[in-house]
Amino acid sequence: MSAGSTISKKIKEEAVEEEETANGEDDNSIAEQEEALVALIEHRTKEVEHLGQRISYYKSQLDQAEKRLQDSQSKLARLRGRHNTAFSNASLATKSVKVEQRSISPERINGGSKTKQQPRTELVIPSVNPKISQPIKPAGSSAKTTIGLEANAASSRAVKVKAETSHRNSSNAEVVEKKDRGAKRKFEQREHKELIPFVRSSSTPTTIGSYSSNHISSQHKRKLRSLSVCPVNDQLFVTSALDGLVNLWQIQARGSSASFLSSTDCGSSGERRWPEDIAWHPYGNSLFCVYTADAGDSQISILNLNKTQGRGRLSYLEDKPHVKGIINSIIFMPWEKICFVTGGSDHAVVLWNEKDEDIWKPKSLHRNLHSSAVMGVAGMQQKNVILSAGADKRIIGFDVHVGRADYKHQIESKCMSVLPNPCDFNLFMVQTGAHERQLRLYDIRLRHTELHSFGWKQESSDSQSALINQAWSPDGLYLSSGSADPVIHIFDIRYNARRPSQSIRAHQKRVFKAVWHYSLPLLISISSDLQIGLHKR
Repeated sequence: MSAGSTISKKIKEEAVEEEETANGEDDNSIAEQEEALVALIEHRTKEVEHLGQRISYYKSQLDQAEKRLQDSQSKLARLRGRHNTAFSNASLATKSVKVEQRSISPERINGGSKTKQQPRTELVIPSVNPKISQPIKPAGSSAKTTIGLEANAASSRAVKVKAETSHRNSSNAEVVEKKDRGAKRKFEQREHKELIPFVRSSSTPTTIGSYSSNHISSQHKRKLRSLSVCPVNDQLFVTSALDGLVNLWQIQARGSSASFLSSTDCGSSGERRWPEDIAWHPYGNSLFCVYTADAGDSQISILNLNKTQGRGRLSYLEDKPHVKGIINSIIFMPWEKICFVTGGSDHAVVLWNEKDEDIWKPKSLHRNLHSSAVMGVAGMQQKNVILSAGADKRIIGFDVHVGRADYKHQIESKCMSVLPNPCDFNLFMVQTGAHERQLRLYDIRLRHTELHSFGWKQESSDSQSALINQAWSPDGLYLSSGSADPVIHIFDIRYNARRPSQSIRAHQKRVFKAVWHYSLPLLISISSDLQIGLHKR
């Protein structure tokens, strides 16, 4: 073989090797490109999904903003129409009434007399319009919804005539108002604040400041049982007692005092039992009272505050779903659809839905999840879950839509009440019978996990009373509690100790309850000394 042919053969072999190498590199390159493209597709798929979620979110935000805009426009139209009507019918007696007011405070018809021989005052509240979301006013702000009460009877009659005229003139506006109420309640549910991360976050408590206290006679003859502030008109609150009376009060001088407006005998229709618990209707125009299931007695009554004297003012619901024992608790649910729940000694939790005006139909949610008396019920705002706390030491969260218990927890001590936080919709408190650990905090998303516990040491008695109740502050950071001693205990949920952050010596005997006013720097308390305490910061 010649040298030329040998070189030619080598050149061919090298060319083949180079071609094979190139083909191998091309295969590797294709695999790498394919892998990169797969990863890029996954990334862009997630990007598309994320942008789709954002589009959906902003669409929902746009819908809500449009509804809020329409709500504000309708309010402005109603306000202008109301102003024009009031201006055309104005008289000298109406100059003390401010145009900005949305609800008219009731008048004291009997001129302030509280003697036993005088007939009981009956209250007229014309066309109460709801203010579901109530901002917390600073301590120095002035109230815009006060009405000057006239001292003599002639002026009182003139103001009453004016109020009735306003009621007639605003009837059309009220129809429009009712259409917007559901939307207002729905928007209120979205105002969620994360407070759980702050629980037990501080080694020192944050005190609220000093209080100046004023005490007035409750006008009750027997021990007080309930206290509740009107959810619509921040000037009104009610008390009930073992004498069967429900007394209505109006706050004066930004919480420095309160005037007695009316007293209504709300005893049950049969056995004349006193109300065990009371609840305001969310529109603020009526009060609901619960009694007992024994002896076939009436279980629910409705006190209509828009009606004048007569039998129609107090009515009783015909249905009697509880089968025995005391009905311990009643509360309206914080949902778009208005309904309320009762819990009783028959282990039952009952949901009441409105079918027509003053016609409510009950539905038993469960009767066997508790093995003892249901002491407290409450509704969670973020979903339709009803919490119940029982003397059987159980805490149940019942999902109304699903129709089963979504949350179950059992502790070592009996439960006497349950109270959701007003700001963090996952946080709730349970009152227990354990000494120095009467109050427990829970996150409904966590099973069997206690976030914090705190309480107080009783001096006067070792027994724990279910009549001692708690209340959340409007900002959701503090709890107030009555006690078997003449003291109001206040707890800061951020404080990592179990003792109260401060205590206020408020009465001569045990304190049943102390509630926070939602627009004034004020605590209102009731006690077995038959006094109402007004504790102003």
